[in-house]
Amino acid sequence: MYKIQTLNKIAAIGLDRLPRDNYEAASEIANPDGILVRSQDMHTFEFPASLLTIARAGAGTNNIPIPKATEKGIVVFNTPGANANAVKELVLAAMLLSSRRIAQGLAWSQGLKGKGDEVPELVEKGKAQFVGPEIEGKTLGVIGLGAVGVLIANAATALGVKVIGYDPYVSVEAAWKLNTNVRKATSLDALVAESDYITIHVPLTPETKGLFNKERLARTKKGARIINLSRSGLVDNTALKAELASGRLGGYVTDFPEEELLGIDNILAIPHLGASTPEAEDNCAVMAADQVREYLERGNIKNSVNFPAAELPPTGKTRITVANKNVPNMVGQITGVLAKHGLNIEDMLNKNRGEVAYNIIDIGADAPAGLKDELAKIEGVLLVRIIDACN
Repeated sequence: MYKIQTLNKIAAIGLDRLPRDNYEAASEIANPDGILVRSQDMHTFEFPASLLTIARAGAGTNNIPIPKATEKGIVVFNTPGANANAVKELVLAAMLLSSRRIAQGLAWSQGLKGKGDEVPELVEKGKAQFVGPEIEGKTLGVIGLGAVGVLIANAATALGVKVIGYDPYVSVEAAWKLNTNVRKATSLDALVAESDYITIHVPLTPETKGLFNKERLARTKKGARIINLSRSGLVDNTALKAELASGRLGGYVTDFPEEELLGIDNILAIPHLGASTPEAEDNCAVMAADQVREYLERGNIKNSVNFPAAELPPTGKTRITVANKNVPNMVGQITGVLAKHGLNIEDMLNKNRGEVAYNIIDIGADAPAGLKDELAKIEGVLLVRIIDACN
């Protein structure tokens, strides 16, 4: 029986992917094997010794202490692409909202309450203050061409928008999905200098923090509108406000309201609605649950943020998985222990990612008593699992 702790409300359709005959899921549960989480901050969370995996039902994992999890051999998953369509639609809405001054116009119209028969005339007199450009024929710069960025680029192209993209790490799979009319920017600075709209879709890391700082904002095309539905730290708020106040930037749309950004006319602060659709919540829950189940039952890893992707169809009677530091002679030591016990390896996969590595080993016999402890004693090994009857 696998125990799964839910730290936030997880869509029922996702929990239904965990068979009740061998899974128990609850918000309060002792010694969980896995955790499903959405937004709860886990940085002060005490990891129980039983914990093997954490799955974030969403893309960002800033609420999870990744280094701490990695050191304990805990595999952390996210769900890239599960909420991509929801974010895509909100970006398109943000382009229109920031151009046509729709939000400001709606608020102004509400202020006419009580004017009676004067309302139509007041509307005709006041509407000029909300004039804004159409998006057709304008240029959209998409920074980050992952699952979300590709959908946005293709959808904007279909609306008659010229699209340029920038992603030095774009995958072959993503590139195949891009509309052929999407142009590749030679650099990030070249993209911002040309774009009427800029939408940011990169994770917040030490390298991307302050991606839009004073210098880059100064290089941005005059009148450009920046859309940030990724993370607040990607844009320097002080520099942004200065550029908006000077009139160089046309507007800013963020999905992460902060006190200093509120009440400014050309800033639209959306209350973190990027993935707030029932469809996205369902997709994220299903994907997170499936990844946890595949890992717990077969040891396979897909969409982990701290361990390498590793998938091997079961071939033996018993599967052994070993998470270890990526240092020399680890595989030799691991297989040496198996040889000592006379165990024949039927199939094996070794993958690494940065400072960690992961091994899947199928053997055709039961694991002898003490094998797990013997493997765990190898210096550099983070976690060992024995999965019986792998089929």
